[in-house]
Amino acid sequence: MTPSSQQDQSSQPKAALLTGVGRREGIAAAIALALAADGWDLALVTWTPYDRRMTWGERPDDLARLVDDVEALGRRVVVLEADLSDPDVALQLVTRAADALGPVSGLVLSHSESVDSGILDTTVEAFDRHYDVNVRAAWLLIKGLAEQIPESGGRIVALTSDHVVDNMPYGSSKGALDRIVIAAARELGHLGISSNALNPGPVDTGWMSDEVRETLTAMQPTGRLGLPGDVANIVRFLLGPEGGWVSGQLIVSNGGFNV
Repeated sequence: MTPSSQQDQSSQPKAALLTGVGRREGIAAAIALALAADGWDLALVTWTPYDRRMTWGERPDDLARLVDDVEALGRRVVVLEADLSDPDVALQLVTRAADALGPVSGLVLSHSESVDSGILDTTVEAFDRHYDVNVRAAWLLIKGLAEQIPESGGRIVALTSDHVVDNMPYGSSKGALDRIVIAAARELGHLGISSNALNPGPVDTGWMSDEVRETLTAMQPTGRLGLPGDVANIVRFLLGPEGGWVSGQLIVSNGGFNV
C-alpha cells in the first residue's frame, strides 16, 4: 500500500467494535474517545450486570456522557448490551454493529471477566465463566469480524495481562487470549487484517486502593502509574494507517514496569 492509498483509506468512513465499555475512568472509555477523534464510528459493548457485581457498581450516567462526547466529535455511536458468556450473543455482535454503522473494520477487545481467586479457591463455575468471556467470546468476535471484513482490511487489538498469581482464572484466560489473537495475524493476514495483543501493565482506573497505588507506583521506573490515555494512544496507532505493518505481536507498553 502506497502512502497516498493509506491516506485515501484513512479518509473513508470506518466503524469499530469496542468491548468492555462502562466506567468513565476506564480504559475502554479513553479508547473510545481517541478513536472517535481519529474518525471512527463506534459500537460500544457493555454489560450492566457485570458492573453491578463489581465494587464500582452500575454507572449509567458515565456511559451516557461518553456517548454524548463521541457524538460531539461528529461520530456515530451505538451502545450494545451484551452478555459475552453467551456464545450466540458474541456471534451476533459484529452483525449488530455492522447493521447500525456499516462494515466493521476495527475490533478492540477491552472486556474481561476478572474475579480474584487462586489455584486452591477458584470454583469450576468461575473458571468456566472466565474462559467463556475472556477466550471464547474473543475468538467468536474475531471470527465475526473476519467473515464480514471490507476489502480495505481491518485491525484487531486485544488488551491482555500477565497477572496470574492469586488471579488464576483471569491470568490464565488472558494467556489463551494472547495465543488466539497472535494466531489471527497469520490466519487472517490474507484478508488485510492485522492482529495484536497489548499488555499495558497496571493502569490506574480508579479500582486501586491507596496502598496498592503506592506499592505499584514505587515499582515504576517512570515514577507514575499508567493512565487510560496511555493505552488509548497505542490502540489508536495500531488501528491507524501507520500501524498496519505491526501484526502478530504481544506488545508490552507499561512504562518499564516489567524491567
